[in-house]
Amino acid sequence: MKQAGWVARGILGGVLMGLANLVPGISGGTMLVASGIYQRFIDAIADVTRARFRGPSLATLAIVGGAAALAILTLAGPVRDLVVERRWAMFSLFIGLTLGGVPLVWRMAAPIDKAARFGMAFGFVAMALLAWLQWKGGGAGAAEGTKALYFAAGAAGAAAMILPGVSGGYLLIVMGAYVPILTAVDRLKEALKGRDMDALFDVLTSAVLPIGLGVAIGIAVVSNLLKFLLHRYEKATLGVLVGLLFGAVVGMWPFQEGVPPKPGDVVRGRVVTEETVASIPPHHWEVAFFRPTVGQIGASLGLIVAGAAVTLAIARVSREG
Repeated sequence: MKQAGWVARGILGGVLMGLANLVPGISGGTMLVASGIYQRFIDAIADVTRARFRGPSLATLAIVGGAAALAILTLAGPVRDLVVERRWAMFSLFIGLTLGGVPLVWRMAAPIDKAARFGMAFGFVAMALLAWLQWKGGGAGAAEGTKALYFAAGAAGAAAMILPGVSGGYLLIVMGAYVPILTAVDRLKEALKGRDMDALFDVLTSAVLPIGLGVAIGIAVVSNLLKFLLHRYEKATLGVLVGLLFGAVVGMWPFQEGVPPKPGDVVRGRVVTEETVASIPPHHWEVAFFRPTVGQIGASLGLIVAGAAVTLAIARVSREG
């Protein structure tokens, strides 16, 4: 691959990977496959995790990582607002995007044997349990960001970067970390634009550093763990990934909406008063299920089909590329 060619592909792959991490259902690894930079990126990760700091490897990580970071920084706020304001529509689209990724991992696991079926069952139950725990704790996106949550989110994103077919975004949704992560990234952007050093220091220490540590440790641990598992227990491991994809849909039940707080409610550890109720932004509201209309059900099914078609098209491009 010529110098200018791989740099252009690295930038394209990084931007697409950044967008994939913002949109649940699309795998960042698949985006790197589609842009033709996946093998070079994985080789670069392998070099760095083994303390082989070669120039080409460092350049690859810098180009792909920098492009991804720029895409995330620029678009996190708008994507968060869409999720908060049009939650049922966006979650319907995310379900379709997620289901569209199933054939990619299914083909990797085929032929499906007993170990793969066991892995699927385990992955589905594990993800469904995470979704149940999240709903019990207040609904998708209602969780407040903590350093532990940000660290875990970084590790989840790292896993999505490494293996095609796995979406970091849907992992963040079932962890209750999706909206907090996008909010933290948007805070970082606003602090940089306003040159507010206090706000910048706060978001760097409370969110960016834990996320970065999670990504770094996640890449080192997950890449080597997946290499071991795929070598020793390939069918069961790929089966777990398929089960995670199906189970992720449970955590993205679309018919949810934000509930405006009332005086006396507790939001982010503070009691809401008549004076403060209007100042609480929608992304801090609790989330509750609602009964959809026939029109909403029809629109939701249409968005699911559209999302699946998009992911299937991306997977096809990655195979042909």
